[in-house]
Amino acid sequence: MEQQTATAEVLQVINSSPGDLAPVFDALLDKAIRLCGAAFGIMHTYDGRRFHVAATRGVPAEAEAVLRSAQPSAHGVGASVLQGEDIVRIDDFAQSPAYLAGAPRARALVDLGRVRSYVGVALRKDGRLLGTIGVYRREVRPFSDKQIALLQNFAAQSVIAMENARLIGELRQRTGDLQESLEYQTATSDVRRSLAARPSICSRCSTP
Repeated sequence: MEQQTATAEVLQVINSSPGDLAPVFDALLDKAIRLCGAAFGIMHTYDGRRFHVAATRGVPAEAEAVLRSAQPSAHGVGASVLQGEDIVRIDDFAQSPAYLAGAPRARALVDLGRVRSYVGVALRKDGRLLGTIGVYRREVRPFSDKQIALLQNFAAQSVIAMENARLIGELRQRTGDLQESLEYQTATSDVRRSLAARPSICSRCSTP
């Protein structure tokens, strides 16, 4: 019942915030953390070249500063989803390859955020990576299959919100282009009417 209520509430936020992803991401993270029993959560977007921190919930400020400035390492979560994995599950982040290799983001999560268990889900649209949503625990306590399924549901809602925002952005752009074209045509028509209304001048006698 809690999961169904959370899903309905997120959809309501999506419907009430067309084109605005910030409140949607905040609501998703809030409910994902609560229902998955996590300490904090992070959402990333991916623009085809780089990951960007889109929203955080409960992340210590010093850890978040590192996360926003550093890109995922070759051993990290980002690399895994880029290679096609849809679910990345780390039972103990302090024993992960990224942390042991000294990756800045992994070090920040463990040393500053005291992260241990993690699960993240990729956001994809028609096979294209749009980002990730992940939740973290400060103790070694792996997330259950039901909690992972719930996170996948939130990931699907994130994709819906991002697609809606993209379509609304395209519509606004087309509307702006049409408005600009209409204004140009109106201005041109006004100039033509003004020229047509002016009396002609005789080139020889200089009288109308």
